[in-house]
Amino acid sequence: MLKKIKKVLISQPEPKTGKSHLLDLAEKYNLKLDFHKFIKIEGATSIEYRQSKVKILEHTGVIFSSRIAIDHFFRICEEARVNVPDTMKYFCTSENIALYLQKYIVYRKRKIFFGRKTIDDLVDILKVKHTKGKLLLTMSDTTLEKFMTKLDAAKIKYSHFAMYNTVSCDLKDEVDVMDNNFDLLVFFTPTGIKSLYDNFPDFKQNESLIAAFGKGTQKAAEEYGLRLDIIAPTHEFPSMTMAIEKYIVDMIKANRKR
Repeated sequence: MLKKIKKVLISQPEPKTGKSHLLDLAEKYNLKLDFHKFIKIEGATSIEYRQSKVKILEHTGVIFSSRIAIDHFFRICEEARVNVPDTMKYFCTSENIALYLQKYIVYRKRKIFFGRKTIDDLVDILKVKHTKGKLLLTMSDTTLEKFMTKLDAAKIKYSHFAMYNTVSCDLKDEVDVMDNNFDLLVFFTPTGIKSLYDNFPDFKQNESLIAAFGKGTQKAAEEYGLRLDIIAPTHEFPSMTMAIEKYIVDMIKANRKR
């Protein structure tokens, strides 16, 4: 039996513009959305960098999978007084991320390469463009394992230092999920699922629905013993908004038949 959805917890901050597909969905089906930021970014310190024994200048290339990583990489370089040589190569998972490097370097004078958003695509580029030297992985642990597995398989030398980490927010004074007052809880990252239990270790799903975006988030939910009621992306429903609407439409149809 499909559960009626009225009150929804979104594990993200409310859109600053006041516009989003989720808000449109809420207006269309008279839903009450409760936005809360479940996770936050904390940059590594220059002290943590020194303690890691990783030396940026011992690497001939850097891999970036986000703009956040770029910001914190150059911040660490400034704080640790590391002068990055013009010969350093930059490998990015997408062109948009690569173009962001213009904030810190003269783009046209550096060796910058980018893929089409997939790890496999970037590894293929590395095999051709980085045959010597060692790479520095800058990402946090949320995407690290996949990159390391691919680089190991390609026998590419690298070391790792997380320029930032994603951590749980303190939600105890913001929202209470223990009263099971939410019909649907929506998560977009594995860390968001972890944050739920960091804040509410005794949480029981009971009749609440769980929606999870991405395989990593879905895997984390299952590892915590949660029942997944709505998943995205799928071939038919590439966005979370579309997947939630499909559930609501099916629920309305089912109630009409009763």
